[in-house]
Amino acid sequence: MSTLKSQKTFFAHVDAAVKLAKATEADAILVVLEKSVTWTRLQKKVESIGSVIVATHSEKVIEATNKAEVHSVGLDMPEISVQNQISQAILSSVAANLIKSGSTVVAIYSGFDTEEIDTISVLRLTERLGRLTARDLRKLETKVPLDTLRVVVDTAVSIGREGREGKAVGTMFIVGDHERVLKESRPGGFDMVKGYSVKERSMFDPKTREGIKELAQLDGMFVVSADGTVEGTARIIDTSPVEITMTKGLGSRHFSGAAISKNTEAVAVVVSQSSGTVRIFQNGEVVLRIEPMQRAMKWKETGSETAN
Repeated sequence: MSTLKSQKTFFAHVDAAVKLAKATEADAILVVLEKSVTWTRLQKKVESIGSVIVATHSEKVIEATNKAEVHSVGLDMPEISVQNQISQAILSSVAANLIKSGSTVVAIYSGFDTEEIDTISVLRLTERLGRLTARDLRKLETKVPLDTLRVVVDTAVSIGREGREGKAVGTMFIVGDHERVLKESRPGGFDMVKGYSVKERSMFDPKTREGIKELAQLDGMFVVSADGTVEGTARIIDTSPVEITMTKGLGSRHFSGAAISKNTEAVAVVVSQSSGTVRIFQNGEVVLRIEPMQRAMKWKETGSETAN
């Protein structure tokens, strides 16, 4: 297994992260690593904090951390931005009960040079995960497998943060219970996935996710089955009215997502065009909110902006 190019630099960042964690009363240190380090040394340096979590795409690193009894979570989409990888790592850490909603986490990662650790950030989960708990995730997983939810949420966060071709994009994914969702919606335009094989419609395929980002500019929602297959595009929700208490400022897209999640067993993942914020609805309520990190700056004309 390959070793990080400069462990001296890495452990200097760990020392700084420990000091920052103490100053901010952080509950854990999250390290995004793709190569091995001296795990016993890492444990010793962070023992005053109490918890260190290694997030990685590498199966060998996971095997090594397991042997060293260091907590680790796997990442499965190397092509997404490091900010979205951190979001994925946090989501997995909450699901594994390694951290709790409301915690403060100091993250160490490669923000600029992929070969070296060079960035430290303080993440306050109350700002990023709302009131999400591991129990909430387990409840969601009874309807939608966590792997499917995660790949959809990561795609939604990417759309919210990056938009498309310099333009902010709002969209919605309805995940799980897809047969009923299709009955409670109608075509809003040409279905762009019609005629493609199940494999070609899988959200776990990077090509599919890139295609979804392009189609997100179109009106309507994406219907995704529990196994991550895109079952429909450009669908318009046509479900029965329900009584919902909604945060002021949210628009029709959020109301529709809340309604379909109330009337079916599906989970709605909604991207706000105005802010890029991603909200997950279950049973008509927001159970998870993720704010986009480092949304791309854009020039725009002055004028009012409505939430949707």
